[in-house]
Amino acid sequence: MPVNRPTQGDSTPGGAAASSPLERFFQLGARGTNVVREVRGGVATFFTMAYILVLNPLILSGAQDVHGDTLAPVQVLTVTALVAGVMTILMGITANLPLALAAGLGINAMVAFQIAPRMSWPDAMGLVVLEGLLLCVISMTGFREAVMNAIPMALKQAIGVGIGLFIALIGFVNAGFTMGHEGSPPLSLGATGELAGWPVLVFCLGLLLTLALLARRVKGAILISIVVMTVFAMIVNAVADIPEAAWGLTVPVWPDGLVAAPDFGLVGQFSLFGAFAEISAITVVLIIFTLFLTDFFDTMGTAVGVTSEAGLLDSEGRVPRLGRLLFVDGLAAAAGGAASASSNTSYVESAAGVGEGARTGLANVVTGALFGLALFLSPLATVVPAQAAAPALVAVGFLMMTQVARIDWADHTLAIPAFVTIAVMPFTFSITNGIGAGFVAYVVLKAVTGRVRDVNWLVWVTAALFVVYFAIDPVRQALGVD
Repeated sequence: MPVNRPTQGDSTPGGAAASSPLERFFQLGARGTNVVREVRGGVATFFTMAYILVLNPLILSGAQDVHGDTLAPVQVLTVTALVAGVMTILMGITANLPLALAAGLGINAMVAFQIAPRMSWPDAMGLVVLEGLLLCVISMTGFREAVMNAIPMALKQAIGVGIGLFIALIGFVNAGFTMGHEGSPPLSLGATGELAGWPVLVFCLGLLLTLALLARRVKGAILISIVVMTVFAMIVNAVADIPEAAWGLTVPVWPDGLVAAPDFGLVGQFSLFGAFAEISAITVVLIIFTLFLTDFFDTMGTAVGVTSEAGLLDSEGRVPRLGRLLFVDGLAAAAGGAASASSNTSYVESAAGVGEGARTGLANVVTGALFGLALFLSPLATVVPAQAAAPALVAVGFLMMTQVARIDWADHTLAIPAFVTIAVMPFTFSITNGIGAGFVAYVVLKAVTGRVRDVNWLVWVTAALFVVYFAIDPVRQALGVD
């Protein structure tokens, strides 16, 4: 998607604004943006990510470690907001990109339900710290950046499209518009094949409002929709007899109190090498390897998808300041473990801010500041129900889907891996799985068509690692590891 240029109604870059400290530091004019757009984008990103303030505590506090201990939800919420705020601001200042970070979904579930039951919580979080430090080291060597730059443009574009479908699916599922089932069909419209209930109506109206505002090119369309539908949801909830469970994690009610004191009790509660005393060294290595690959390629896909949507990729499809981006992302993973918030990673919901015009790290400063505010205003930060925020994800999915036209569908050695990447992401609910499947398909098709020399050696190495990733269960069995 091309970079949006200032139009009437925005503060035009240049003149006095061009000489301001914010302009010089964040290069607002060079990227065709201004303070108003960046603030608007930062706020939109925060509201589409705010669900993590509820979901991360729910996941991490819902599991027990090997000793039967649990994490306090209030403490988890505090460290979730703390790490997300600090690392999001650091990303904005160092990499100057509108790419926010927070506790990674999927990884937190892995920590809670696969790792913690084998050891204590501090030991489990210590493994997350080790994985994050490994990412930092790999980033400093330039290897991680070299892998990203070696990816063919068609796969980078496919990653963006796949992420668009992935986050659109997240929006539909979070709103209850689409429901999963065991057996057939695996997905349905609502829980029973039809839509029912006020919360789903809020989502449907919100989606129509968002799309209508986008079609009319209204500035702040996504943010306007979130605010309007949150207010509407609060009114509906007040006048209708709606069970709290129908809203999901967040019920749209005005909180009794706006201020809640943060509890930093979990900060620093990790043991770097304690896991080696709890389980075998081979098991520890495999756990770190799995965490590493998930973080590595989730970030890669998100970075390419979001920066591509922002029009920030160069002519060769490279992400600006990629080395800094990757280092901060690795540092965020380690910081998440050190604070017991689980690994923090770049968030694909940042695309919502990009949809509002965000093009620089100034948007990240705004998003991070709001996470900092959420430390003290956590009741207010969790007022927005999923049904009011989810339309933004679906709308951004549409915006990212437009990149599909740039893929060369005439070359099957590019088109088929691109299709596999796009399809596997939403169908397996994993960015990493989609990227991995695309890599493997790409090298196989290049090999069988006699075009091995077209493949960068780093892509071969990465595809081989993904083969191990997909075959991790038989690898465990072969090594005699549980």
